[in-house]
Amino acid sequence: MANFLNILYVTTQGAYVHKDHENVVVEVDRQPLLRVPVRMLGGVVCFGRVTVSPFLIGFCAERGIAVSFMTESGAFLGRVEGPVSGNVLLRREQFRKADRDDASAAIAKAIVLGKVRNLRAVLQRGSRERSHDAAARLNDAADALRRLLPSLEEAGTVEEIRGYEGQAAAVYFGVFDDLIATDDPAFRFEKRSRRPPLNRLNAMLSFGYALLLRDCAAALQAVGLDPAVGFLHADRPGRLSLALDLMEEFRAVLVDRMVFAMVNRRQIAKEDFEVTDAGTVSFRDGARKAYLVEYQNRKAEKIVHPIVNETAAWALVPHIQARLLARTIRGDLDEYPAFPVR
Repeated sequence: MANFLNILYVTTQGAYVHKDHENVVVEVDRQPLLRVPVRMLGGVVCFGRVTVSPFLIGFCAERGIAVSFMTESGAFLGRVEGPVSGNVLLRREQFRKADRDDASAAIAKAIVLGKVRNLRAVLQRGSRERSHDAAARLNDAADALRRLLPSLEEAGTVEEIRGYEGQAAAVYFGVFDDLIATDDPAFRFEKRSRRPPLNRLNAMLSFGYALLLRDCAAALQAVGLDPAVGFLHADRPGRLSLALDLMEEFRAVLVDRMVFAMVNRRQIAKEDFEVTDAGTVSFRDGARKAYLVEYQNRKAEKIVHPIVNETAAWALVPHIQARLLARTIRGDLDEYPAFPVR
């Protein structure tokens, strides 16, 4: 049995979130919009100009409920939580492996191999749904990723692995527009832009990746790992390097697929975004809420996890992978089994 705790997303600009007895209350202009019993919450995520009372932050920390802060466009800013729990011996072994080049390379390679195989699966699936010319380009890109795999498998250092990961990403994003069915020029990808996103597709991707990063960080913390100490991504102040490692397996199969579906089904329109004079693109409030609803719906979908061979919601998959990673770090598994989409 899996217990999927609810996440409260506060997206209304100018909202005030506070505590009232055993409840979390969201107000705008002193008018209550929502009241949620704290026992029903697994986390609170605030976007943009949202104020949270210090009493609520302390209340949530005592009960193990993290309060996360994002920019209005979805970039992660910070997270407030109570004392870190978990096995100190596991974290010490994590730190030891992160300091060893061979151990870091082994885990980083498994993650990137899983990512590249999942990128191929997304391209192959897309080729079956697109027209002749687009399908041919997608199949060519999938073949290019297949040819990259043997070299990646032979890579011996983290730097080499990062290089092959970069090559794979370039191939994948090079045919990204072929995965989009609409002819609307407002939804042309062109190239990946992150900080800030410079078109609508990049805004959708960055927002989804920020949500996925939060979920992966929470999964790692739940098994006692430090989400800031990774193997593929280098340590950097304020960076959740291990959460970035873990999410590589899920970017394309969870976030990218959702973005394709929303655009191709016309669930989102060009008017749902704001574009500044500098070219920065972000969601309007209503579209952001629709995106969050779709993301939560996707996470509720059930799949058969191909490694543990059990049915689980997508929301649980990062937790399963985090547990497999913890077992690998402890030495219970010889190598980390990255998640393979089917």
